[in-house]
Amino acid sequence: MYSETPLFRRVLIAAGWTLFLAVGLLDVFAGRAPHYRWTSWLPIVSGPLACAALLWPGRRPSTQARGALAAGGSLVLTVWIGVFAGSDGAGTWGLLEGVVLLVLLSRAVRTVPRPGTATAVTAGLAVAVIAIPLRWATTNSQVAIGWSLLMTLAVGLALAWGLRARLLEEQRARDIAAVRQGQRLELAHDLHDFVAHHVTGIIVQANAALTLQHTAPEQVGPLLENITRSGSEALDSMRRLVRVLREDDRDSIRPGQVWSELARLVSAFGADHADVQLHVAAAAREVRLAPEVETSVHRVVQEALTNVRRHAPDAAVAVRVDVDGSRLRVEVHNTASAARHAVPVGGRGGFGLVGLRERVEAVEGALTAVPTDDGGWRVTADFPGLAAVAGSPA
Repeated sequence: MYSETPLFRRVLIAAGWTLFLAVGLLDVFAGRAPHYRWTSWLPIVSGPLACAALLWPGRRPSTQARGALAAGGSLVLTVWIGVFAGSDGAGTWGLLEGVVLLVLLSRAVRTVPRPGTATAVTAGLAVAVIAIPLRWATTNSQVAIGWSLLMTLAVGLALAWGLRARLLEEQRARDIAAVRQGQRLELAHDLHDFVAHHVTGIIVQANAALTLQHTAPEQVGPLLENITRSGSEALDSMRRLVRVLREDDRDSIRPGQVWSELARLVSAFGADHADVQLHVAAAAREVRLAPEVETSVHRVVQEALTNVRRHAPDAAVAVRVDVDGSRLRVEVHNTASAARHAVPVGGRGGFGLVGLRERVEAVEGALTAVPTDDGGWRVTADFPGLAAVAGSPA
């Protein structure tokens, strides 16, 4: 699983704030040494300043700028204390400053895009963290070196955590790209079948026109109009899916059979899921759809029902197809499941809806998947229809 659940994310945030508060209080009440000079009060200032660099709202400044600023400020402070504090440098090590720098280090490893920049910022933060305990070197060198070794271990753990998160993000990006490419290849397969269907019809009608041009010339005009329409629809399909390559063979619905295929799909789903309904409005049946749109309608319903079976097997399901203006609207809604599931029906962490949205948008449609007020889930897609042909029912 690539992303944490909202509850786990909230727990992490709460734990982070608790840790910052605890080490901040420790700096104030345990690290301060009143009999030393002003240096004993520096952790009370350096810790909050480091927190400001970490928690400053907005995307600006960038993570690398925040990391570089915090690392530079910490190193300057360490050198300054070593030069000017002398034997009065006790009590100048800020735990909050060190913890914040470790968090910034892990975040830099994860989010800074350029490897060279990420390496430079990470190295600066690592040196700053390891050098912080050396502020005690003038008063107790053995303790300072021991804590520096411990901070080196903490740096290694922060690096490992950030690297793990970076690798997971990169793997997720590769998986999404693979899913989208798979959908494009499926569309290319469908396109091959649709174009073959149109070209076959064009050839049959052209042969009929050649046969009738002498015996029934009045019938040649309508045949030529049908040839023009079929050719235009084939070209439209090819323009939508240009640069898409065909790969593997899969079963797909034939043009004009989308409603019967939907009924078959819902009927098969209802064999082990009793409470499921399909409603296709009469206006929707009259809409002319491009062949690749028909298969996309089928795929939307198929994917939504698959999610329901996986995540809410005891929920009631309603599949509705209607017309919204000039577009066809497909909606699959399920009620809340009686059993609690950690992953919602919408598919958090998976790639089913990612690929489905890619497919729908490729045919000039739009897809949304949102939770409902009753605790269920609603997947909605709308698709463009073809213009009606004179003399046809659509």
